[in-house]
Amino acid sequence: MFGKRLKELRQLKCLTQAELAGLLGISSSSVGMYEQGRREPDIALINKICEVFSVTSDYLLGMTSKQSSVEIGQILGDMKARMMTSQGLMFNGVPLSEEDVTKLMDAIELSTAIVLSKKNDE
Repeated sequence: MFGKRLKELRQLKCLTQAELAGLLGISSSSVGMYEQGRREPDIALINKICEVFSVTSDYLLGMTSKQSSVEIGQILGDMKARMMTSQGLMFNGVPLSEEDVTKLMDAIELSTAIVLSKKNDE
């Protein structure tokens, strides 16, 4: 279950195995082996993985099916940081400038604020 959860969380955060490995201070082949169930991390690494993905160790190890709550601002912040540091971003084949990416992120944040304000009005 650990390997499956690790892969799901990594993909949800749009991280490659190499990017996750960099965040954890391990090799990308170690991440691959964890995801395939061919290797198991030690407790310190499990704690670090839980911090990266904002989940409990119970969830990560398959002892519960419920993730901890995730703040939408954190997801948007992660997405913005990833988009701002990525090179050659395109949308439907059209290259995006840094200004385009900033406008896109502003639009997403505005949309989120509108949805939340309507929810609060209900």
